[in-house]
Amino acid sequence: MSPNAELDSIQLNFSSGDLLLLNLALALIMYGVALNLRFEDFKYLAKNPKGFFLGVFSQFLLLPFLTWCLVLIMNPPPSVALGMFLVAACPGGNVSNFLSSLAKGNTALSVSLTAFSSSISIISTPLNFALWAGFYAPTSDLLREISLDYSDVFSTVLLILGVPLILGIFTHRYAPAFAEKTSKILKPLSILIFAAFVVIAFAGNFKLFTTYISLIFLWVLVHNFVAMGSGFITGKIFKLPLADVKTLTIETGIQNSGLGLVLIFTYFDGLGGMAIITAWWGIWHLISGMSIASLWKSKV
Repeated sequence: MSPNAELDSIQLNFSSGDLLLLNLALALIMYGVALNLRFEDFKYLAKNPKGFFLGVFSQFLLLPFLTWCLVLIMNPPPSVALGMFLVAACPGGNVSNFLSSLAKGNTALSVSLTAFSSSISIISTPLNFALWAGFYAPTSDLLREISLDYSDVFSTVLLILGVPLILGIFTHRYAPAFAEKTSKILKPLSILIFAAFVVIAFAGNFKLFTTYISLIFLWVLVHNFVAMGSGFITGKIFKLPLADVKTLTIETGIQNSGLGLVLIFTYFDGLGGMAIITAWWGIWHLISGMSIASLWKSKV
């Protein structure tokens, strides 16, 4: 059996206890992000609709479509393609606000897009994933074999992202001093916890990762480049200010792969190709995001 074909059959080692802690870590990260959000942040959307709607278009429509095109061109194993569709369907990553600020992008736009994408992902993530995976015959067949119940996926995303988001916003509204103090502790702590889980996942499956890293590296590199490129080109075509272009690039290129991993280990039994591609996405987009933000921070 070729390495490509093997990816569809392997499973990563990840216990139910590990999954529970990963869920809690992700919810904690979302709560920490939401502690800095205000109801007023959503008003920004009405006052500055162009950048916002282009950001939504780039992340929720253009990226999934380009991912489908990329899958048709690259023809990866079905499980890998399924992972690529899932990553493209996830909302923006939790560090996008920090990276946008570092790059001297439009932080208000970044925060607004994060708030909106996390809220709407309860619906958009399952729907986008089902839609585009269904358009590609190998992944469509794989989904039928798995018999995925999308109502369960809705519930999981709601619990992990929706509830912490609402709690964080209300905490900021009614206990701003507590929110400010907690955020300073919670944000770095929760991200460190999540990073530790990614390291543990790699350590527990080190042989698998070393075996397949040469295959998945190129797929993730190209996919992430397409994601960032879609945000950049969208901003440039519609003549947004440079700060907005930076934000759209980062918001589209930084995906919440942690949510993807939770869904994979919950509903796909750690399916090898999906899990490896999503886990490496989680590492690589931080490298690419920090790189582009560092290059951009001197350009205003």
